[in-house]
Amino acid sequence: MYICNSIIYKILTMKRIFIVAMSLFMWNSSLFAQDDLVNSLSKNKSEKAKEGFKFTTIINLTHNPIKNQGSSGTCWSYSGNSFIESEMIKNGKQPVDLSEIYTARCSYIEKAKNYVKMHGNLSWGDGGQFHDVVNMLDKYGTLPYLEYTGLNYGTKINRFGEMQAALKGMLDGIIKNKNGKLTKNWLPAFIAVLDTYLGKVPEKFYYQGKEYTPKTFAKEVVGLSSKDFIELSSIAVEPMYEYVFFPVPDNWNFSYTFNVKVKDLTDVIDHALKEGYTVGWATDVSEKYFSWRNGVAFVPEKDYADMSRKERKELFDSPKKERVITDELRQEAFDNYTTTDDHGMQIVGLAKDQNGKEYYIVKNSWGTKNDHKGYLYVTKAYVQYKTTAILLNKKGLPKNIAKKIRK
Repeated sequence: MYICNSIIYKILTMKRIFIVAMSLFMWNSSLFAQDDLVNSLSKNKSEKAKEGFKFTTIINLTHNPIKNQGSSGTCWSYSGNSFIESEMIKNGKQPVDLSEIYTARCSYIEKAKNYVKMHGNLSWGDGGQFHDVVNMLDKYGTLPYLEYTGLNYGTKINRFGEMQAALKGMLDGIIKNKNGKLTKNWLPAFIAVLDTYLGKVPEKFYYQGKEYTPKTFAKEVVGLSSKDFIELSSIAVEPMYEYVFFPVPDNWNFSYTFNVKVKDLTDVIDHALKEGYTVGWATDVSEKYFSWRNGVAFVPEKDYADMSRKERKELFDSPKKERVITDELRQEAFDNYTTTDDHGMQIVGLAKDQNGKEYYIVKNSWGTKNDHKGYLYVTKAYVQYKTTAILLNKKGLPKNIAKKIRK
């Protein structure tokens, strides 16, 4: 069974890599993917949900306020930087509002280098992964939000459609290279476009009376690096407790994640929360049983396609029985594209409903206009089923998982 699955998975993985390379407008890398995603969830709601779900907080870790990523696919940077902010708080540091768009800008520069090296055979757009946040922290440092808002083109929120169209058009023109030989001038020209849309990066700035550069601010104020963190995923037909390739389109730098079993994902999150560590959560939110409006997500026993009209209408009225998630079920959804890499958020706590079932408290970056003022309550079954990857501090790992990583 697993041998066959492994062969199928290898074929599907190669197919995924081919799609990453050749499909330049994958949905989650398209210019309007974020707006399309939010709009697609608009019907997933019930007027009775706010009264039907009663939550009691068990753990609620300190974190900075909800933000709104606007019309940009920068969820990974918003949630990733919020995660870094919480790590600073955990370390006893003063809370800092970090610049999400500075991180995104740095990522676009590195992605552009790979895009040109691959002759355009790489997904392009706003998208990224949690490891991009910590990698950019290492390479470029970071800035306080007020030093780099990214709002350099007359809007109050991010609107990246024009900028990304300009960037991709420029890169594609460079790759076509009618001169026959690529010069070194293309990267400074690309960065100049970013300067125009997002603003120039300050070489030096003052924070609380002291002068910093982005790198010294990261080192002296933030005090964290990529070595402090680990990214986990669960791919049933890849070797367990080893680093494996993470096959999603926005993994533009071809990173690897540490592979664990499906139940390990929630065991790790539970342990991290109890130890005071938040968790970066990359996941699929495109399901009919994910409600942004009501702020709840779970996995009903019955497939949505098999539900009656009444069952669909009452889906978010109150807590429902859930499907048991297995490694095989999760893998099937990943392989057949019913689980896709849609969105990044931050798990900041744990709660229980009126029946005693536990839910993770999730901080989103779509503003505060839902039933829980920007937060969601997500069941463990949903996290097991639809997670693509999680990022956490290595100190938040359970001992049994940490030992396997050190082998």
